[in-house]
Amino acid sequence: MKIYLFAALTAFAFSLALCFLLIPLLKKWKAGQNILVFVKEHKGKSGTPTMGGLAFVVATVATAVAFGVKDDKTTLLTLAISLSFALVGFLDDALKCHRKENLGLRAWQKFAFQSLIALCAGIYAWRMQITELYLPFFGGTVNIGWGVFPLTVFAFLATVNAVNLTDGLDGLATGVSVPFFLFLGVILLIENTGESSLLCFALVGALLAYLLFNTPKASVFMGDTGSLALGGFASCIACFTGNTLYIPVLGATFVLSAVTVIMQVVYFKITGGKRIFLMTPVHHHFQQKGYSESKISYAYATATAVLGSLCLACIL
Repeated sequence: MKIYLFAALTAFAFSLALCFLLIPLLKKWKAGQNILVFVKEHKGKSGTPTMGGLAFVVATVATAVAFGVKDDKTTLLTLAISLSFALVGFLDDALKCHRKENLGLRAWQKFAFQSLIALCAGIYAWRMQITELYLPFFGGTVNIGWGVFPLTVFAFLATVNAVNLTDGLDGLATGVSVPFFLFLGVILLIENTGESSLLCFALVGALLAYLLFNTPKASVFMGDTGSLALGGFASCIACFTGNTLYIPVLGATFVLSAVTVIMQVVYFKITGGKRIFLMTPVHHHFQQKGYSESKISYAYATATAVLGSLCLACIL
């Protein structure tokens, strides 16, 4: 157990140091976030440095390599895929900063890149015959055979974009990701999946250090660089260990963000302009109802921790 704690502490130290180094550089490069005009509550955040996700992504990868997970093929692929998603996010963030507007890659371009990466992940899951899925709450497994390919592709695309949508308030996506990876890491320890579990604990440490700079009022945003990478890490670790079905449980708040956006769009179109929520994703609805960013982030993180605790209670 000590090695997992050391991995978390090492990642924390790396991430903390990188945040101190990176934030002044981002300010110097004028890599500031351009805020959408219709989110009035965020008007004062315009110009806050973005792409801060580089800190916890690099810290996590460096820690993983330092602790020897480079000897595990699946973990290496996890790092490669997550870095690929980070690169897509980085391109998106860089274009936004260059154009001085909240428009980076076109939606179809971003989706095309994401789909290509997700297809590679699906092919790997199928070739490695990762067809046994653990069942949250019920225990046991189910074999889905060839269905692992479409499920993996869908899980990757859904998770990456859901995490991206959740990254809308100071500390929100980070605060949810910490208990998500913490409980996933513990579940993997119980399943005796050491390398993937170590990666989870490294992420927890790196994210906790980053959270010090991302709590309200944030001094840096993770940007798509960070949110797409987090979605990549979550998808890889869960799917490649047969824990795909834990994603919508531990990541229920991520799912909430995506589902409320879909509901709003569909309802808006079929009713000719009516809305279910004041704004989506739903965390913006809560904000317009008067709840503070801190309270919303705390509630989301707490809900994730409770769900994680329930999952563990059913396993132990």
